[in-house]
Amino acid sequence: MAKNKQKGPGKHYRKGMTLDRLMGMFPDDATAEQWFIKQRWPSEICCHYCGSLRVATVKHPTMPYRCKDCRKHFSVRTGTVMQSSKIGYRAWAIAIYLFTTGIKGVSSMKLHRDLGITQKSAWFMAHRLRMAYEDRMGRFGGPAEVDETYIGGKEKNKHASEKLNAGRGAVGKVPVVGIKDRSSNKVSAAVAGGTDRRTLRRFIAVHLTLGAEIFSDDFPAYKGLRNHTAVKHSVGQYVNGQAHTNGVESFWALLKRGYYGTYHQMSPKHLQRYVDEFAGRHNARSMDTTEQMQGVARGMDQKRLRYRDLVG
Repeated sequence: MAKNKQKGPGKHYRKGMTLDRLMGMFPDDATAEQWFIKQRWPSEICCHYCGSLRVATVKHPTMPYRCKDCRKHFSVRTGTVMQSSKIGYRAWAIAIYLFTTGIKGVSSMKLHRDLGITQKSAWFMAHRLRMAYEDRMGRFGGPAEVDETYIGGKEKNKHASEKLNAGRGAVGKVPVVGIKDRSSNKVSAAVAGGTDRRTLRRFIAVHLTLGAEIFSDDFPAYKGLRNHTAVKHSVGQYVNGQAHTNGVESFWALLKRGYYGTYHQMSPKHLQRYVDEFAGRHNARSMDTTEQMQGVARGMDQKRLRYRDLVG
C-alpha cells in the first residue's frame, strides 16, 4: 500500500526530524557549510561565474574557492540569497528547518530569539528564505480549482488615520488569486492587480494548460471559461458533484492563519513573498523534513535580495 494511502492523522507518513537530530546534523558552521555545498553542487564544485570545473581550494576566510579559468574567487554563498551575509552557515540551516516545519510561518522575533541574532537581521533573513519558495510550478494539467481572496487588516481595527471610509469587506485589502491542481495537489498563487475578468483569465492562462477542467465559484469574471463548472456560493451551494473550491479555500485558510496568528501584518510591498512561502511549503508537505530542507537550500541558488532593495 502506498504510504500516502495509509490511514492516520494529517501527513503522518512523513518522516520528521527531532531537534536532537537537527543539532547532530549541524554541530558547527563547518559541517553546515559542507551540507550547503552538497545541496548546491551534488557532484562537483563548479565556478559560479563561468561554470568551469577547474576549481582550486585556497586559504581565504570567506572565499575558499578560486576558478583557474576566470580567476575569480567564490564561496557556496556566492550567487545565493546568503551572499554577503555574515550569519553563520549553522544558523542558516537551523532557520531553514524552522521555516519548513512551521506550517503557519515563523516570525522574525522567533528567529531572533532562537538564532541569537538581531530582529532586523532575522527579518532580512526570513525574506531571503522566502525567495527560495518562488513559484516554479509551471502549468498544471488540471482538473483545477481557481479562487481569489483578499489579504489585509480589517477596516474596523485600523487607526482612524488609516481608514479609507469606503465600506467594509475587501476595502483596503490586496487581492490574491490562486489555483490548485487536483491531480498533483500543488498550488500556485499570486498577488493580483485586481479581480476583473482580464486579470483572472490571464492568471489562469499562465498556470493552466489549454482545455484543462476548471472549477470555481460563481464570480462573474469566470463566466464563459472553457471546460468550466461553477458552484453557486451566492445561493449557498458549495458542492456540485465534482465541482467545488474546498481545496484552494483550505490553502487560503492556512495563509490567513499565518497572517493573523504569526505575522499579524503582511504589507502589500512584501505580500508576494509571503504568498510564495505558504504556497512553497504547501507544495512540499508530502516530503520528509530532510527533503523539504534540501529543496529550500537548492531554491536559494541564483537568487539575490539586498537589504537596500528590500526596504527601498
